[in-house]
Amino acid sequence: MVRYPDTPRHDVTDDYHGTAVADPFRWLEEMDSAQTRAWVEAQNELTASYLDSSEERDQLRRRMEQLWDFPRQSAPVRRGGWYFYSRNDGLQAQPVLYRRPVDGGDESVVLDPNGLSEDGTVAVMTQSFTVDGTMLAFSLAEAGSDWQTAHVLDIATGEVLEDVVRWVKFTPLAWAPSGDAFYYSRYPAPGDMPDAPPSTHQRVYRHRVGTDQADDELVYARPDAPDLGFIPVITDDDELLVLHVWEGTDTRNRLYYRRLESGEPFVRLLDEFDFKYQLIGHHDGRLFLVTDWEAPRGRVIAVDLANPARAEWETVVPETRDTIEFAAIIAGRLVVGRLRDAHHVLSIHEMGGTVGKELSLPGMGTVTELTGKPDHREMFIGFQSFVEPPAVLRYDFDTHELGYFTDPAASLDPAAFVTEQLWAESRDGTPIPVFVVRRSDVDPAGKAATILYGYGGFDISMTPLYAPDRLAFIEAGGIFAVANLRGGGEYGQAWHRAGMLANKQNVFDDFVSVAEHLVATGVTSTGKLGIYGRSNGGLLVTASLLQRPDLFGAVVGMVPVTDMLRYQRFTAGRYWTAEYGDAEADPEHFRFLFEYSPLHNVIPAEYPPTLITTGDTDDRVVPLHSYKFVAALQEVVGDGGPVLLRVDTRAGHGLGKPIAKVIDESADIYAFFLHHLQ
Repeated sequence: MVRYPDTPRHDVTDDYHGTAVADPFRWLEEMDSAQTRAWVEAQNELTASYLDSSEERDQLRRRMEQLWDFPRQSAPVRRGGWYFYSRNDGLQAQPVLYRRPVDGGDESVVLDPNGLSEDGTVAVMTQSFTVDGTMLAFSLAEAGSDWQTAHVLDIATGEVLEDVVRWVKFTPLAWAPSGDAFYYSRYPAPGDMPDAPPSTHQRVYRHRVGTDQADDELVYARPDAPDLGFIPVITDDDELLVLHVWEGTDTRNRLYYRRLESGEPFVRLLDEFDFKYQLIGHHDGRLFLVTDWEAPRGRVIAVDLANPARAEWETVVPETRDTIEFAAIIAGRLVVGRLRDAHHVLSIHEMGGTVGKELSLPGMGTVTELTGKPDHREMFIGFQSFVEPPAVLRYDFDTHELGYFTDPAASLDPAAFVTEQLWAESRDGTPIPVFVVRRSDVDPAGKAATILYGYGGFDISMTPLYAPDRLAFIEAGGIFAVANLRGGGEYGQAWHRAGMLANKQNVFDDFVSVAEHLVATGVTSTGKLGIYGRSNGGLLVTASLLQRPDLFGAVVGMVPVTDMLRYQRFTAGRYWTAEYGDAEADPEHFRFLFEYSPLHNVIPAEYPPTLITTGDTDDRVVPLHSYKFVAALQEVVGDGGPVLLRVDTRAGHGLGKPIAKVIDESADIYAFFLHHLQ
């Protein structure tokens, strides 16, 4: 019997549209209080003592270190006469930025962030090069925070200039063609607008190199619509400054533009906030866009700026069964990336839409990067799969040859593994695909420890990705399954909307149905099936845990969203109301959120072993979600469990986490699974 730290209950009750809802662990929302810090320390001590007894953890950690120890390079970006790319040689905390001449020669270091902090938690998040490749604008984030500071590097001299741009997040740094200024978006500094909700009133500025941020030129602001955000993009022909206008995580957006450096008012080309309009580029007076207007799985259209009426829009690449996820103009052609049952295919089209060819990618995998410009004769493709490590492919538009630019390199044999795609039927009859990865010599006969992973939200697709920590588990004889649930983007906007707002229960039904299918078909058995998810996927597994505690042998929820009635009050939470709803503002939203909110559906039961992880500096999904949920579950778990909380220090939501921290956390998670699923 595990003895949990004492967790006081307070008499706190809220009224939601006439319904009283208790919140006895509200005090844990004060995350910096002495009482909360002491409680977290006690929880970490309990978890550490429990995991320290694991015979599997040290062996897993050693193998994970071996599997992570291989060079991983990004797809090159060509500027001037240089290729720029990042590479992690193996176990470096952060990747290093290099350049080398396009026509051959030795590489040299441009920026190494590993010396910026003793613990490796300062990471480069955004990087942008001038057209001639002489200057770099880059942003840094510390301890996993969404907040960043932007800086400028003179690449030729290696000097970081005195420019410092603060209060930026969710923005690119778009260089003007002159190379002496860049466009960016930022939020007001603390204290500038004390009465405004957090992360509102984003504005677009132009920063001239060598000047103070206080002197930056205000380019665009919407004080009448403080919830809008802006992504400034300069088209590759240097003619237009385009603003991608967003609101929260809603996939619908607006597009504004003006002639670059003109000072003219922005043209609100698309201002109805009705569909997704993803900018591809500007060519011959037309904007090329990916949109789901009258095409839920996406199509490419061209909008003539001289005659932009909707009736005049031209379909260049029509909708098909495969979902268009991205597109680019490279070598004067359209390169289109589609999802075909949750893995990527690439096709090349003439600008008029004629299909040239579908490229033969190395297998059923994911295109993680696509780089190239309209006037280049080559493009680079970042590619990986569940068992094929990250590699860079190069396509030559003159010879039409596709080959490896950097060979995949890892300390395992991909042929030793099997990847299958199975199909389950959800409660309402909807077919749900699921990838299953195992060692080729492991017989899926219900005896192997199996982990089911899912996400199901925000139009995000779960495609095949290479994960050394996951492979260490599979090497140890485990089976790993990845479900493609409604709420994601695998099959377009209809698929996404079938798993959001009042339809969110579909996602949990899909996940449970996949779990039942894996058991029914003999891939695994109930006691050997674990479930795993992070962020919105953490919501998925905690809700599934409460709805079907009998189905799972172990549960791990990373940085989960669990308080669905108050999430919008904290940091980035307000961005998610388009996906989840707002219980305080809308009685109907309260009804369906209250029905599944993990924090509010904990009842006395025999729950399976559960591990919840978070980071103390996570300003995306704040740790209070994990704290309050663990407190509630520990109170009622009885003879089940254990229910453990692991709080990482100087760790945010996951972006920029040093490899050493990734390995430590992964070793704990997979040891927890192996211990309880063997």
